[in-house]
Amino acid sequence: MSERFDADHFVAGFIAETEEHLGAANAALLLVEGAAAKGQSTPRQVRELFRAFHTVKGLAAMVGIDPIVDVAHAMEAVLREADRAAGSLPAGAVELLLKGVRAIEQRVRALAKRKPVAAAPAELIAALNDLRQSSGPDRAGSSARTTLPPELWTKLGTAEREQVVQGLRAGRRGLLVAFAPTPERAAAGTNVTSVRERVAAVAELVKVIPQSVPATSYAPGGLTFALIVLATGPDAEVAEAAAADPTALTPFTLDETAPPPGPDLDELTDDQLHRRGFVRVEVSRLDDALERLSALVVSQFRLTRAVADLRKAGADTRALAQVISENARQLRDLRAAIMRARMVSVAELLERVPLIVRGLSRSTGKAARLEIVAGHAELDKAVAERVFPAIVHLVRNAVDHALETPEERRAAGKSETGVVTVKCADRADNQLEIVVSDDGRGIDAAAVARRAGTAVPATPAALLDLLTRPGLSTKAEVTTTSGRGVGMDVVRRITVDDLHGELSLATTPGQGTTFVLRIPLSITIVDAFSFVCGGETFVVPVSTVEEIQEVDLTHVVRGPDRRRTPRGEPDRRQARRAAEMMERRGEAVPVLRLDELFGLPTASDGRRKAIIVRRNGEPFAFAVDRMLGQQEIVVRPIEDALARVHGVAGTTDLGDGRPTLVLDLPALGGRLVAASAEAIA
Repeated sequence: MSERFDADHFVAGFIAETEEHLGAANAALLLVEGAAAKGQSTPRQVRELFRAFHTVKGLAAMVGIDPIVDVAHAMEAVLREADRAAGSLPAGAVELLLKGVRAIEQRVRALAKRKPVAAAPAELIAALNDLRQSSGPDRAGSSARTTLPPELWTKLGTAEREQVVQGLRAGRRGLLVAFAPTPERAAAGTNVTSVRERVAAVAELVKVIPQSVPATSYAPGGLTFALIVLATGPDAEVAEAAAADPTALTPFTLDETAPPPGPDLDELTDDQLHRRGFVRVEVSRLDDALERLSALVVSQFRLTRAVADLRKAGADTRALAQVISENARQLRDLRAAIMRARMVSVAELLERVPLIVRGLSRSTGKAARLEIVAGHAELDKAVAERVFPAIVHLVRNAVDHALETPEERRAAGKSETGVVTVKCADRADNQLEIVVSDDGRGIDAAAVARRAGTAVPATPAALLDLLTRPGLSTKAEVTTTSGRGVGMDVVRRITVDDLHGELSLATTPGQGTTFVLRIPLSITIVDAFSFVCGGETFVVPVSTVEEIQEVDLTHVVRGPDRRRTPRGEPDRRQARRAAEMMERRGEAVPVLRLDELFGLPTASDGRRKAIIVRRNGEPFAFAVDRMLGQQEIVVRPIEDALARVHGVAGTTDLGDGRPTLVLDLPALGGRLVAASAEAIA
């Protein structure tokens, strides 16, 4: 008796894969729109879009989501006609296709929340059908030909031919690469799949075409594959990727006198059926693995303490110490492996931002272009999900507030199109730096001060503090994108309070504004310094520490005491904390005594350790009793809002069963300096 097919089992996989295809489709549609504005066709992107929606349609049919099937089918039909027309979409097609993507996204979200899936929008389906019918089934593509062998040229679709012709006209070199499978190559792990991946990484791979040939020593199986490639790098690079000799590469060029091609092949090839070696894993499983690793880290601390106690009792612990050292190394390796599995590409995180800029550009009437430079930067998924809203707020503000109208930009001698740039780069201190900049009007500090009813800020840090005040907006009216006074407040809360990172600002009137976010790559298991102060043990993440040095508190410089009691007399209790300074390589650095700040027993003045951190570029030194060492810790956030304290990032267990506070010294220093400024004022 056959079992009933249960589609629910596949829904999670359907949602994950469909979201990937839709994200890639949004990016491709924006590229198509940009090329169309320049009068260029985009055969490659159109073909990729066609395959993406063909796949989405098939997946939706498998799990029985008919509304998604209907929308994807209508979009697929439009793209099929565009593919036959060498990648040329009719006017208005991109807007309708973007609406189709949004319609599918809405239904996927409903499915994920186990809500009813709405029927396919009839107006959208009708508009897509009208677009396809009005475009005509056989629009002509390029009449250019190449010196590729006719038996290969005829196996290329119209869009693929146009892709080849455009590539050659753009200066890329056409190369025909032959690959023949052999038992020796297979034993070495070299097959057509691995060759295709390597070649696509160094050049533009148009198509892979299988060919039947007589069996020879070169092709013992009677089968070879012809890879049609457009290259910009050296031939040797392509040959190495294809496991071939450079002399075996056959160049091809444009040939306008070649005979007309044969009929198009209008079926899907094995190219799109190829799947890379990925396994989808639910985030909850990775969270569970990280939680178990966290328990192992705490157990390692306890074991280390137990061995230390045995050593104090006179036991020979040398063998145990070696085992502990090896176990610590294995835990670090395991942590690195789990964290790599949790990492997501920053470029993938930002793939939705261009669509946001497109919508803002249309709603505000401003011409805006987004440039993303993400490289190979990666970020823990939990951190990525938290920081993305901050990036969106900064990009929205750049378009809505910073960029001028086309008329204003012309009058200022600028290009009509404003540029918003998002750059990401890994830093050596296990942090990611995200820079969001624009070439707009800059921030008018005086205007911001008038809106806030305060004095004009004198420094970029003071201006940033003013901009991030809750409820402050520089717009007089509320629009769909701004005016509510929540944007910059959210950016600071996410960057500084939630992720314990840094936020800085630089602006030049008439030239533009730059925001810099520095955030940790991970916030769960981090490297930290432990230290003792006032008889208590604390830890601080390594990524926030600039330097640790000795300081003699008897030689610090004390400035004049400007703090006053309510009666107008000098407040002697706060004098030392407010005015102590130390010299560090010609730089005056404020010294804050942590034991006094926390009301702990104060040690006598003398030599102590100074932990130096920076806040908005300004250094602070925290005087502590002594350092204990460096180790990995598991940070547990403080969930109770009533128990949260500014400057405390969370708690950890160092193996003694007692909670140890994890300090956010940059935030603590910034708050104390701000309080000092208010008191002096």
